[in-house]
Amino acid sequence: MMLFLYIWQGLLTVLALGLAVMLVALARQIGVLHERLAPLGNQEAKPGLDVGQIVPRLVLHTLQGQPFVVGDTLPAGAKQLLLFVAAECPVCKRVIPIARQVAAERGLDLIFVGDGPEPELKSMVAARPEMQGIPLITGVELALVLQINRMPAMVLLDERGTILAKDLVNTRRQIEGLLGNITATPPQGLTDTGAMSHAAV
Repeated sequence: MMLFLYIWQGLLTVLALGLAVMLVALARQIGVLHERLAPLGNQEAKPGLDVGQIVPRLVLHTLQGQPFVVGDTLPAGAKQLLLFVAAECPVCKRVIPIARQVAAERGLDLIFVGDGPEPELKSMVAARPEMQGIPLITGVELALVLQINRMPAMVLLDERGTILAKDLVNTRRQIEGLLGNITATPPQGLTDTGAMSHAAV
């Protein structure tokens, strides 16, 4: 009888320790989600390069390892829309199809800028058809230059790399409000946003 009680007490102790570990892991995950989500609604990005300033020429890479230049000269009248996303950001997944639709309607060249491990970003792209056919570039340099600390964040560049708009976005209304009446005419032959890419020479 006493042996049974000792065994039972040992099992309860193991279960209690297991629950404690699970609670710590859950608290950590909630903290990560809180950082990504809060505060929702209109937000202000921390200082960095701002509207009117020019982004320096940066050579980043796509998920396929191809060089991709940001801040390079684009065709006349073209505009590049950068959307910063992360695989563990649920708001990003909601904003991605909206951003693609708005960019296509306005003739903007949409580029995804991924934050996080490349395997997670690859899984994200593979699982979301609306991300297909649009470059996703990686590298912390661009986020550091623009001081992008929360996501999803959107930055619009003109053909010279000048920042026309920059803010965090959660809804279609915020995206359209950020872009205002800005439109662009992609070069002939391009019918979908994201078709232009600027490989390093």
